[in-house]
Amino acid sequence: MSDTGATDDSDKGGTRFFGPATGVGSMPGGDAREAAKTVTGSFEDFPFLAELPARGPGADMIGRTIGMLVDLYAHVEPSGWRISDRPGRDTKRARSWLGEDLDALEEFTQGYEGPLKVQAVGPWTLAAALELRGGEAAVGDAGACRDLVGSLAEGLRTHLAELAKRVPGARIVLQLDEPSLTAVLRGHVRTASGYRTYRAVDRQVVESALRDVIAAHDGPVIVHSCAPDVPFALLRRAGVAGVSFDFGLLTERDEESIGEAVEAGTKLFTGVVPSTDGPLSDPGGSVMGVRTLWRRLGLNPGTLAESVVVTPTCGLAGASPAYARAALAHCARAARSLADNPE
Repeated sequence: MSDTGATDDSDKGGTRFFGPATGVGSMPGGDAREAAKTVTGSFEDFPFLAELPARGPGADMIGRTIGMLVDLYAHVEPSGWRISDRPGRDTKRARSWLGEDLDALEEFTQGYEGPLKVQAVGPWTLAAALELRGGEAAVGDAGACRDLVGSLAEGLRTHLAELAKRVPGARIVLQLDEPSLTAVLRGHVRTASGYRTYRAVDRQVVESALRDVIAAHDGPVIVHSCAPDVPFALLRRAGVAGVSFDFGLLTERDEESIGEAVEAGTKLFTGVVPSTDGPLSDPGGSVMGVRTLWRRLGLNPGTLAESVVVTPTCGLAGASPAYARAALAHCARAARSLADNPE
């Protein structure tokens, strides 16, 4: 594996820290070695730790992150993950699968030096999904949210330290998955009954919690959401180095935020390759919309390759293995097209 996307530690929060293309996180199937082989083969300069939710509860993104928490435990109920008094079978399974995935990644990254991405669910999506003992989501309880933020930050420190030991040459990029963030901010998260929604969480509280979790990593942190209306400005204030999003969901009112993010040096992880099976356009066509947006915003075309990382629109768990391999390879080719022909 090459270290094309690597840089020195002095730039670990800057735009050159990242490779030109990567995946979002999830992959199809349940074979950790096969997933790691595919990921590292597709992205020689920006691989990621694959997630394999098809294995079942504990391998899903919520369960995987719950397995990282410190002094907070949960088990699976028919309605989802619920707080427990002690670690049970579900938590232990989540930790076991994570260990299996780390073993596989370590095997295929021997001698690697460069950026390496790892994903975990962010505090607000976790709070919206994790049930308290009474069955209501943690997002409705301010004290529970504070406890969750502290536990997640501490768990991430441990997880990132373990990854650094296994791949000592890696410059680790932490991705926080926050698809429920906008719903939390707007008060759209439904209660257990489904008849009402939880009150919107104050934006300053949301921003502060994100900042606390981001501080758990001394390298760059990006936030991913494949939902509409990603709050770019809030995320920049919270201190993210990059934002990962579905490019096809952008609206005109997002464009000003995109321009401000680029000018502030925020990396854009643009999801332009479909995440489910279907025909793939030519690589240049996949990034044509990004070029068009750049022109419309009056941005310098020469900054495209520096500002953009090409990704699928979301995780690839719902794709066939063959399509997932093709989609990752397509991302890499599209990124080369963007660099070679920015205008």
